[in-house]
Amino acid sequence: MNRQSAASRRPASLLAAFVITSIVLSLAACGSGTGDLGTVAPPVSTTAPSIDPPSPEPTAGGTSSPTPAGSPAASPTGSASETTTIRAYFFLGSFSHDGGLVPVLREIPRTQAVGAAAMAALLAGPSEPELAGRLAMYTTIPEGTRFLGLTIEDGVATVDLSREFESGGGSASVLGRLAQVVYTLTQFPTVDAVTFRLDGEPVTVFSGEGVILDHPVGRADYTDQLPAIWVDRPAWGAAGGNPMRVTGSSNVFEANFRIAILDGDDDVLVEVGAMATCGTGCWGTFDVTVPYSVDAAQWGTLRVFDYSARDGTPENVTDYPVWLTPEG
Repeated sequence: MNRQSAASRRPASLLAAFVITSIVLSLAACGSGTGDLGTVAPPVSTTAPSIDPPSPEPTAGGTSSPTPAGSPAASPTGSASETTTIRAYFFLGSFSHDGGLVPVLREIPRTQAVGAAAMAALLAGPSEPELAGRLAMYTTIPEGTRFLGLTIEDGVATVDLSREFESGGGSASVLGRLAQVVYTLTQFPTVDAVTFRLDGEPVTVFSGEGVILDHPVGRADYTDQLPAIWVDRPAWGAAGGNPMRVTGSSNVFEANFRIAILDGDDDVLVEVGAMATCGTGCWGTFDVTVPYSVDAAQWGTLRVFDYSARDGTPENVTDYPVWLTPEG
């Protein structure tokens, strides 16, 4: 698995200065969002959405769910008719035993240009609480990168970014930034793959590392940027629901791994076995529903891991903060 050196884990501090064009859609979003949403570039004039919004996902926050220390700060809460929830993908550092890409939620005003909004959230980088302390979330996208445009055709998104996007960094940083864009744009059901432009010019060979980009690339091209057991839902810092639906992909021995839910005192509420569709050298998907029992709503932990075939010790451990609620 590619890992970025500590020296290159400098988070971009870019705060994109975009202007939001709010166009009300019929999608319902749930709850308040997390983190600084920034602003969004105005889309190219169009009479139809270029991208379908992703399915709604509850976020943690509000008066019944206080923001935990070091987690994304809650953004201003809008009504379901005014906002929608999107994802941006960053990297976990020392917070995780097995760092890699992780989705975080961002709540934005409703807009027809949800793809542009997702890119604006990505370029804005992790929020200050996400950057700080043991969380150590970071982005590999170079500071100064600007979003210039986005088109969608036949399931392929073509994203145009400024030349800063290919500047600096070694191979891990270069692959990481490509993965962040690809995973962020392929959250939408109408996008299967991504092609890149820099300052309007098509890219076939990317950066001084010579990464070949002469064809559309998708999530499967960047599995090296994932932990061995990768959770895509619930997102980092999201409301987990009860029962909790856990989805993602993994590449572990015989496709078997474990899912545990811990309460706010780090006591294990439940631990269950799970199996992906493929393993031992191949990536498979999983979709598991895990009921749990907790007396009161609180912050807890979703933990995924497996046991070493050699000595039985836990390995490939990744923890995600989640908002837990009593059943029903």
